Amino acid sequence: MKTRLSLSWLFLTLFLVICFNLKAQKQMKDISGELIIFHAGSLSVPMKEIASAFNKIYPNVKILSESAGSVASARKITDLNRHCDIMASADYSVIDKMLIPRYADWNIKFASNEMAIVYSGKSRYAGKINTQNWYETLMKPDVAFGRADPNSDPCGYRTVMMLQLAEKYYKKPGLAKNIMDKDEEYNRPKEVDLLALIESESIDYIFIYRSVAIQHNLKYLVLPDQVNLKNPACANLYATAKVEINGNKPGAKEVMTGEPMIYGVTILKDAPNKAAAEAFVAFLLTKNQGMKIMEKDGQPSVIPMPVQNFDKLPAALKPFAQKK
Repeated sequence: MKTRLSLSWLFLTLFLVICFNLKAQKQMKDISGELIIFHAGSLSVPMKEIASAFNKIYPNVKILSESAGSVASARKITDLNRHCDIMASADYSVIDKMLIPRYADWNIKFASNEMAIVYSGKSRYAGKINTQNWYETLMKPDVAFGRADPNSDPCGYRTVMMLQLAEKYYKKPGLAKNIMDKDEEYNRPKEVDLLALIESESIDYIFIYRSVAIQHNLKYLVLPDQVNLKNPACANLYATAKVEINGNKPGAKEVMTGEPMIYGVTILKDAPNKAAAEAFVAFLLTKNQGMKIMEKDGQPSVIPMPVQNFDKLPAALKPFAQKK
């Protein structure tokens, strides 16, 4: 009798495993086609790695990624009427302000970062720069530095915010304006464009995310939490920094307010391939899959965080967020 029961359980288990595998195989076949992703430049390295890992599970999906400043990426949708499935921003508020509610319903916050001053071993004064003299070092006539365009990239307006906060922290009136007025010819549309200038030794330093330095094996100066836009405990202080950038319409302006750095991701309402988009975002946000890669590349997880319009999230993505 016991032997018969054991065999019955064995056959039932095998049957369930076979059914599960067949269902999984069908799902992988069903999820196919092109998947278009617009993402922040600072996500270029992890997104490439995540796409490669995703394709091992879903080989029939062709991922088409476009890297640009997050504001510029949003404007591809709002101004140029271009279609994409997923938008991943270096500043979650870009999605909130530019895409919701017309182009997207929700926005999941998923990773953090911090501002840093990045350089190479060949940068002038590389062995002498520190947290107390960096602004004096950058102002030297023989030193050149670059920053991202605030109207195109969150890294650009976050640099300005960082400088405003540094002016208060170091008690140096005029520090922000003096630095912003110097070396303007090295401003670029997005932060990763600045890497080529460092690698070619055209400039010595760049204002950029710490994660980018880690991903490209560059040296970086860790700034105080009162300056680097990383620490949630400093949120009230960060909110004193404000930067005006170009708005959605010609002549319109948008005021960006300082806050701890948090990335956001959404699926567009008119996404051409929603099935693949949901599968990819779920993979991106899963701790031992996409977020493991994000952590390795210097962009720590903030999952789960409260999300507006939680009820509009696809069921598969609700575990990665909290209801407000």
